[in-house]
Amino acid sequence: MAEQSFIPSVKAQEFHHEILARLPTEWESWPEDSTSVNHENVLGTFAKRSRKKDFTWPKAPIVFLSDPHADAEAFEASLVAAGVAERHGPHQGEFVLTRFGKKAEIIVGGDCLDKGPSNLSMLRSLAHLYRLKAKVTLLAGNHDLRLLMGLLSLRRENDIGSQHLFVRMGRKVVPLFKEVFEQYLANSRWQNGLPSEEECRTALFPDDDWFENFPFYSAGFLTAEGIDRELSKMASKIESFELHCANANLTLQQVYAAAMVCRALFLKPSGEFYWFFKKMQLVRQDGSFLFLHAGLDDNMAELIAKRGIKYANRAFKKNLMSQNLFHFYYSPLANTFRTKYRDADLPLTRRGTKATKKAGIHVLVHGHINQHHGQRITLKNGLLHIEADITLDAHSREKEGLAGYGVGVTLIDKKRGIIGISCDHPKAKVFRPGLRGKLPGAQ
Repeated sequence: MAEQSFIPSVKAQEFHHEILARLPTEWESWPEDSTSVNHENVLGTFAKRSRKKDFTWPKAPIVFLSDPHADAEAFEASLVAAGVAERHGPHQGEFVLTRFGKKAEIIVGGDCLDKGPSNLSMLRSLAHLYRLKAKVTLLAGNHDLRLLMGLLSLRRENDIGSQHLFVRMGRKVVPLFKEVFEQYLANSRWQNGLPSEEECRTALFPDDDWFENFPFYSAGFLTAEGIDRELSKMASKIESFELHCANANLTLQQVYAAAMVCRALFLKPSGEFYWFFKKMQLVRQDGSFLFLHAGLDDNMAELIAKRGIKYANRAFKKNLMSQNLFHFYYSPLANTFRTKYRDADLPLTRRGTKATKKAGIHVLVHGHINQHHGQRITLKNGLLHIEADITLDAHSREKEGLAGYGVGVTLIDKKRGIIGISCDHPKAKVFRPGLRGKLPGAQ
């Protein structure tokens, strides 16, 4: 196998120069990661398990791209870096599929929204990918679902379990409302028929006694750590939400008006982005790999083992729109797009790891935990994880001391193995567990 074949082919044409300048041109055998738990055993464990008879690779090449966070430029540049798209113009949405892009499975690992620079541009870039008839799986991310929960909470019974979900979206959703207000409302009579500023505050914020009642409402459903974490988080968000809106030159009336437009855009069949939540799935299994946004807990692992992936995705869809918002957002289903394996999260133990093996799952591929030096392979309670959120959006990167927008992708291919490409690591990382032949050039 030629050395260059580990790195996707990208044409050296006018609209690719900036992207090519940021991509690695050489590869290396996947390095051990000293920050990973049991790091000295991870790659050896992966290689050993991949040689077992029940381990299978995806039939078609997988392109996994996660956490674009409202950065269409980073999203499209990463499609180019993966070799699945070619630009034919300088503007967003001016790209076509390559020959490889037409046969590859593209999995978007969630968190398309929030942070910036532009939520609406990001959604339109993703819509263009669908228009090109690409084979796309869109997974649910916590930032995506937080928007949906917040929008749904505005017109549902204002119970203790859901009345905080709008403000819970926090400052990161404010840029979306700013975009929507400017594009859809700024030059209209948007105030006609709208509630007063104080009435909008009442509609958007939880009741004064929410902090007293929520611990009792959630008792037995959330862990004690989870309840404390939620109360602490909400105290901060309630105190700062209106200030963040004011800093964006938005009144609460304007936020409420923009939220109503978002409900029409995302929830009505005629809305421009109605497809977004409709296409969303919770999990995708291909061979021995499970693709999801965050991670698993014991309950979800056992549900998948007993009932299967199709059942998990159907349960996600049914609970997403029709059931109690509190029960959904704090359930094992939602833990799949929220967990960071903290004490406050539902736990993954050896019991859950055993269930994943029973389901034929040996590796989780996910985003949600952003990395600054490219992708990472780690073990969590005996379950292999490929952490593939490589910090794409320009706003996060600026705050974290990284230059420009991010470019990168994770490729999983039964012929080439696992390839991690990131503009923040000098070489493409290549791991070929269980595949015949030593890596050319590897030591």
